[in-house]
Amino acid sequence: MLQKRRRRSGFTLVEILIVVGILAILAAAVVPALMGADVKAKIKLAESQIGRSGIIANALKQYRLDVGIYPETDDGLEALYTRPSSIDEDSKKWKGPYLEGKLEELRDPWGGAYIYECPGKYNEDGFDLSSKGPDMEEDTDDDIKNWTED
Repeated sequence: MLQKRRRRSGFTLVEILIVVGILAILAAAVVPALMGADVKAKIKLAESQIGRSGIIANALKQYRLDVGIYPETDDGLEALYTRPSSIDEDSKKWKGPYLEGKLEELRDPWGGAYIYECPGKYNEDGFDLSSKGPDMEEDTDDDIKNWTED
């Protein structure tokens, strides 16, 4: 009698190890590239918020159009949410809030507060607005700011 040989369906251990090895090589090439992408995205987000046409910069410009001046350093970015004490309550100048939400929500992508100064040290006719950047330390190379230093 002829015995039928049974063929096994499935993959051998060698085939599985080859596939796992290929996947490991691909992961080793892709993961490092993706690791830096989140930092770059956060930097771009901060730049878009404080840049010349960013949401915070535009709110400050609208404040200036309404009130006549930018908020002083002491009033800070809070002036975009609540009327500064220097502006009379009966005055129709302040037409805020100029940003939605709460001041506590106005954070850079790393959770730090934006740094506002007016008159600016670098933008003497305007304001300086910056973020401490990824390292969360002020006056380092990774700071994001609305001015360029020569």
